[in-house]
Amino acid sequence: MLKGFTHARLACGCRLTFREGVEGSPVTVVIDEKGVHCVMSLHVRDLPVYDFREALRPPTRFLPLEEEEYEEEG
Repeated sequence: MLKGFTHARLACGCRLTFREGVEGSPVTVVIDEKGVHCVMSLHVRDLPVYDFREALRPPTRFLPLEEEEYEEEG
């Protein structure tokens, strides 16, 4: 599944690796090395940075119903 890139480096200095994903997510991006000067608390070594699975799940809250169009009173 993975073709081409195997790793990347962010502007903050962190190094990313790309791993095979799981069902519903073809690729998982993981922090391989945290940059020395990185101040991002979300960048934790060996944890995924972005995962598409959550975006593909159905919503857990009820969505508001769309209102029908109405005519203005003249």
